[in-house]
Amino acid sequence: MILDCLIIGAGPIGLACGLEAQKNNLSYIILDKGTLVNSLYHYPANMTFFSTSEKLEIGGIPFISNNPKPTKQEALEYYRRITTANDLAVNLFEAVLEVRPSNQSKYPTLYEIKSTKATYKAKNIVVATGFYDIPNKLNVPGEDLPKVNHYYNDPHYYAQQHVAVIGASNSAVDAALEIYRKGGMVSMIIRGKQIGERVKYWVRPDIENRIKEGSIKAYFNAEVTQIFEDEIALRTPTSTITIPNDFVLALTGYQPNFNFLKDLGIDWADKTKKIPFYDERTMETNQNGIYLAGVICGGLETHKWFIENSRIHATLIIQDIAKKQD
Repeated sequence: MILDCLIIGAGPIGLACGLEAQKNNLSYIILDKGTLVNSLYHYPANMTFFSTSEKLEIGGIPFISNNPKPTKQEALEYYRRITTANDLAVNLFEAVLEVRPSNQSKYPTLYEIKSTKATYKAKNIVVATGFYDIPNKLNVPGEDLPKVNHYYNDPHYYAQQHVAVIGASNSAVDAALEIYRKGGMVSMIIRGKQIGERVKYWVRPDIENRIKEGSIKAYFNAEVTQIFEDEIALRTPTSTITIPNDFVLALTGYQPNFNFLKDLGIDWADKTKKIPFYDERTMETNQNGIYLAGVICGGLETHKWFIENSRIHATLIIQDIAKKQD
């Protein structure tokens, strides 16, 4: 069977593309190397979205939550129900290994996609793989110790422990506050002179007050130079110091799989920021029949695209693919 469209990534935007394909009677399949909405699944257990529920809706299907800003568990339930209720063609725990043009002359474009479980042929490909799978590394000695983690889940694990939280974004601030309230001794290591500008407005006063009163120790204009079994070394503007440490949460951000884009032959619109080239009207890249959707469109600027402002990508892409079918 030759698919009209193969979608890589079963996150919210990948699912939105599947819904649009169904509406336009296009044959499709969605592949994901992990579970359904894999990135959301790995968000912290107690996370609350910055966006309100209606801004997380896809396919025009209402998202009802107990409060205006839904929780992670409510989002998982919503996207799971959308998938099952619409009988979306989703294959989970099936990673894409290789994409290559298929030798033929019948269609303008045809690709052969090899996964860990099967081989597919599709006229078009949508890459909606997000950015959460590859953390930005510290690249310091000791980063490979078991006590270092680039993902945070639940604060109870860190009770009564000396925890260094590296970063100043929403994820770092949430982790620091939650661990502190579960009895952890928290230190924040921040490269800049203040908490990140995009930290949620209702959380900022909390973290600033905890730092001011000394409940959470913050080291500004500082960076980690080495991680040891029971301490961590920092470089500050005035000196190099070591502090007691049991665990390190390096919440320094994440990036898309740029190697995969390179393998697909996608050019850069901005090489420095690794922003891939695509036509904003259709989301098609320089490779005919290959489209980008969601956060991956922002390259290293992972804060630029998120669910609420990239839902439109699904409509743009599927409309363009449908036109090609005519």
